[in-house]
Amino acid sequence: MNKLAYAGALAGLVFLMPVASAADSCSVPQLKVLAQKTLGLTTLEKSLADYRKASGTQVDLVYFGENDRRGKSRLDASTKAGAYQVYYVDEANVAEFAAAGWILPLLKYYPKEYDYNDFLPGRRSVASYKDVAYFAPLYGGGDFLYYRKDLLDKAHIAVPKTLEELQAAIKKLNNPPAVYGWVARGQRGSGMNVWRWSPFFTAMGGEWVGKDGKAGFNSAAGVKATQTYMDLLKYTPPGTATYDWSNAVESFRAGKVAFMIESTPFADWMEDPTKSSVVGKVGYARPPAPLSSAGFGHGFAIAAYGSKDECTRQAAGKFIAWASGKEQEQARLKDGVFSDYNRSSTIGSPYFQQHVQPGIVAGLNAITDTTRLNIWSSPLWPQVGDNLGVVLEELFTGTRTDVKAALDDAAKYTDAVIARAGRRN
Repeated sequence: MNKLAYAGALAGLVFLMPVASAADSCSVPQLKVLAQKTLGLTTLEKSLADYRKASGTQVDLVYFGENDRRGKSRLDASTKAGAYQVYYVDEANVAEFAAAGWILPLLKYYPKEYDYNDFLPGRRSVASYKDVAYFAPLYGGGDFLYYRKDLLDKAHIAVPKTLEELQAAIKKLNNPPAVYGWVARGQRGSGMNVWRWSPFFTAMGGEWVGKDGKAGFNSAAGVKATQTYMDLLKYTPPGTATYDWSNAVESFRAGKVAFMIESTPFADWMEDPTKSSVVGKVGYARPPAPLSSAGFGHGFAIAAYGSKDECTRQAAGKFIAWASGKEQEQARLKDGVFSDYNRSSTIGSPYFQQHVQPGIVAGLNAITDTTRLNIWSSPLWPQVGDNLGVVLEELFTGTRTDVKAALDDAAKYTDAVIARAGRRN
């Protein structure tokens, strides 16, 4: 089937799926969804009118940036305002929201015909808390070592397989202002600098909490990880100490950087000829040992206070199932969105195999056995992670210079958070 015929067939396929009819006795007139913009949701928006016609439910997506989205949903839930029936949740706050009862176990309301088990094992893992599924993945992945094939070839450098090899290659290719050896997140936040620092910490043997129940990231492993990260920042573009992920990605695809470890969905961005200057020049490899690939997942969950009755919960579950379904993932492929995949059936589909660059497919296969959650899976993580992020940013920007003392301060804060939580419980 040619691409045009495939697209036409797929357009009709998106609604060859079970949804609640307008006559369904448990239909609700409106669902409000607190969301974070993704390419996949842009595709989904195109079929919301059809969803309303088929289900009788108007779905309103209200978008916020990543940090604001976490804050807005936390406020809505903690105050029991219940303004939203569906939250966009991720691996960084699923434990907090689930433990607090702010989101509901999903599978009771997720229709079986939508095949939750088709989601990739890593996605199901990060979407769960204490082995209970709480959200349906819409977006996720692991880490690639992104590298400039042309620069490595010219300098006769092999793709680094160890951290030591990566450090040496970064230093050799660093040639500012034309090209910088490295770029990474420096901006404070549990999902910003801490996310990128965490694989270094766990690779050094770090444990988030010791056997004594106290913070463990001010250990020798934490100090070594921080010093290693800070050393690499010496070979980055100006301002990287406060970069978020978008700054890092844009620096790389502008052709200014030789190496970057970032999330796998950004591979799609590198091959976009309308926005990337490095199309065809980028290689995708597993992070060099002993670094692991940082697994993550974002998706939709049922908001407990916004979905007060069973009827609304069923309607929310049906919408989440439709939004995360196989047909929606195929619709994204039709739109050229190859980054927002979550299902085994998607990456095994002929269209995915035919249209995703072989180097990316090979990279995805290479990280399967090294992808894991590196952050602390705890309801306390948002507080702990965000505070640690502040301390790390202070170190990265030079506001503080004593690594051990700074991590000790973050550990004291964490111990106090753990103690308060223990007293409440």
